Order: sequence, then structure tokens, then C-alpha cells
Amino acid sequence: MEVKIHPSWKERLQAEFEEPYFAELADFVKREYRDEVVYPPPKHLFRAFELCPFEKVKVVILGQDPYHGRGQANGLCFAVGDQVPLPPSLQNIFKEIEAEYGEPVRNRSGDLERWAKQGVLLLNATLTVRAHKAGSHQGRGWERFTDAIVRALNAQREHLVFMLWGNYAKQKGAHIDRARHLVLESPHPSPFSAVSGFFGNGHFKKANEYLSAHKEAPIDWLA
Repeated sequence: MEVKIHPSWKERLQAEFEEPYFAELADFVKREYRDEVVYPPPKHLFRAFELCPFEKVKVVILGQDPYHGRGQANGLCFAVGDQVPLPPSLQNIFKEIEAEYGEPVRNRSGDLERWAKQGVLLLNATLTVRAHKAGSHQGRGWERFTDAIVRALNAQREHLVFMLWGNYAKQKGAHIDRARHLVLESPHPSPFSAVSGFFGNGHFKKANEYLSAHKEAPIDWLA
């Protein structure tokens, strides 16, 4: 089947697109978009990959599910559409960045395209969700597909930073080669767990120190 995704990713994921599970997943997603309200909009399904080609990835942030409220999901994990109120997890991410750098985030938009264009792959484990039904597209094949993405980055790139927040992300990133990449783990930034170790994790500065040490331009997290 034909999948419209950035050529740099298509080349490395072609084997996944040819697997029977992916054909079943694609049929399911098409039916859901036809019969239900599904987020993100179809044009944003592979937006994370369009904004951040394979060879440009520097940092990977792993999320779980797209937001399921109207206007929220935009194809980037933890991000929301422009002019949409910031969800609590994203508010806490901004708070941690501001605490690390001692100054305010300059752009309060929740879109996060500005990070993606600098090399931050904002990857959800599941790329679609039915409106107002959290987790409704889990277990349909997306997790296998996004596992393949993590495997490809782990094997074919060097000196990437993986940010794994919460137990789900830690499990998904359990097989990343720690000798080849920097893996940063902490509790999730949600209000239920941020105070138990997300705040104060220092991940954003640690990521930039690692990138600089390997002669990569740091990410402007305050952008």
C-alpha cells in the first residue's frame, strides 16, 4: 500500500508498510476516519516525520496517545494546535524548561513545531485516537509501527537523546543502546506525577550538553 510519509522515513520503514499488520492497521484507521471523529486530522497523521526527517533527528520525546479533545492533537506528542489552551503536561514541561534556564519560554504556543524543526522527534506510540475516548486506538498496530521507528533510530543513528517520561515510555525505550545514545528517564510531566521527579530532572540542559559534546547544535528549548 502507498503511505504518504517523508521519503527519509519511508525508505527506512518500507518493510513495515509491507507487513500484514500494517495493512490491517491502515484499513482500521481509514474506517475510523470515515465513521467516527478521529484526531489528529488526517493531514497531520505523519506530521512529526515531515517536520523532522530521519537524518535530522537529535532528540526523541516519547508520548503515548494523541490528545482526544477537539483541536488539540496536531501530530506531535505533548503538543496542541495553535491558540489551544495548554494541557497540564505541557504547562509542566514549560515550567521545567523555565526552571532550568531561569527565564521564560518566549513562545507560549503549544504547537511545538519550532522544536520539531530543530530536530526533536515528538513521537506518540499511538498516532490516532477517537474523539473523547482515550486509548481507543491502542492495540491496533500503531505500537508495533512506532517500535520499528525507535529501533531504526537506535541502530542507524548515533548520539541521539531519548527522553522517556513515565513507565510507558521507559518500557518502550528499554532496548535503546545506552552506549550509543543518551537515555534520560523520569516520571511523567502530568500533574499526577510531575512533583515526584519530573520537576528538577534537568533533561533539557542535559540533552543540550550531550549534543554539544558530540558537536551537534543544541536545541533552543525557550524558542
